[in-house]
Amino acid sequence: MGLGFVLARFGIFLQEFNQTQVSIPVKSTGASLWIGVALILLGASVCALAAKRHVRLLKKLESGDSLFLDRPRMALGVAAVLILLGLVMAGYLIFLNPNGMDFVLNKGRREMATVQESGILRVAGHQSVPETVARLKGMLDAKGVKLFTIVDHSGEAENAGLKMPNTKLLIFGNPKAGTPIMLASPSAALDLPLKILVTEDSEGMTWISYNAPVYLKNRHEIPGELMPNLAVIEGLVAKAAE
Repeated sequence: MGLGFVLARFGIFLQEFNQTQVSIPVKSTGASLWIGVALILLGASVCALAAKRHVRLLKKLESGDSLFLDRPRMALGVAAVLILLGLVMAGYLIFLNPNGMDFVLNKGRREMATVQESGILRVAGHQSVPETVARLKGMLDAKGVKLFTIVDHSGEAENAGLKMPNTKLLIFGNPKAGTPIMLASPSAALDLPLKILVTEDSEGMTWISYNAPVYLKNRHEIPGELMPNLAVIEGLVAKAAE
């Protein structure tokens, strides 16, 4: 019954997904609704039949009859119906929405391509922008990493009479970690010290963005043995996003 409810609601999700993808035409999603309803009714039927079977088995126990004479017709019937509905749903997903399936299969590739092109990784935060910034400041202080400054972009915008979602940029680093990188690759000074951008979107969601260490490595040809000096930012962001 739970699976049926999920499938019944899946049609709504698929329709919303199609509407957000310009290249994917919106198609009918009624099949998932009817399959979901069928599963819910099947679940209700199984509950009723199971109760009836339970009462019958109790009577057999009381009379001392064998419990192994009845064939498992109900179990085999339910399994056959589930297999049939599963095949229909799989065919629906593959043949009626091939582009949606392509989106799922290639999502990881597209995300990787985005990282390689822009170098930006973005993580959803569970705290507000001020709370996230305060958390980052505390972690940097605990690790002995110097916080050079916090650029309050939204605050500066307000001072200029403009409105901007809460946006703050933290610039931080440790000379012991950053100097060897710049000595090995002087152009790395363009992206050092490290930066973390904490922003709030139009729906009040907090996002934490930073340059992917692998992107910085490839961009400035930083030696692999110095990568731990950059990778520290990933731990900070992951902890701040909790």
